[in-house]
Amino acid sequence: MSTNETMTPSVKELEKELVREKDRNRFLKAVRSVLNSLIVVAAAAVIVAMLVLPVIQIQGTSMTNTLQDKDIVVALRGSNYQTGDVIAFYYNNNILIKRVIATSGQWVDISEDGTVYVDNVRLSEPYVTEPALGDCNIALPYQVPENKIFVMGDHRSTSLDSRNTALGCISNDMVVGRLLVRVWPLSTLGGIN
Repeated sequence: MSTNETMTPSVKELEKELVREKDRNRFLKAVRSVLNSLIVVAAAAVIVAMLVLPVIQIQGTSMTNTLQDKDIVVALRGSNYQTGDVIAFYYNNNILIKRVIATSGQWVDISEDGTVYVDNVRLSEPYVTEPALGDCNIALPYQVPENKIFVMGDHRSTSLDSRNTALGCISNDMVVGRLLVRVWPLSTLGGIN
């Protein structure tokens, strides 16, 4: 037997190798397809999170007892915010979380004991456990300027909010969105009131 005869594969061996190569190509094609699908899904999730449903981690205590430090929440972008909505907004390269008290043109008044009135109607605020006038340096009653939102934290004695000119009323274009649901910790999973 010559060395050429031993080196040449048989037809059966060639067919077997061809099947193995086709299987390998099919497997690689399937892996590429799965990876491409995962990349598209991840990109879509990032776009939705950035544009429609931002995910935010709470920092600080200005919204206790409603929200706690380190809670993770999901917000919904929009433009119509009403009294009682909890919103996130940009302020000095940070995202702050506060509650909408009044909108453009409405009058806000706060008594010495911390009772809040909007257009001379007392707000029902079951989410506030310790009412307080807080750090207020604005003249009351106060009319909310055009295209602005008057916001306050639920922990009234410590919250820096629209009661102080350091923050003041926020403009609509500063708003990230209205908080919908707390997703972390799992033990407190649920809607935000």
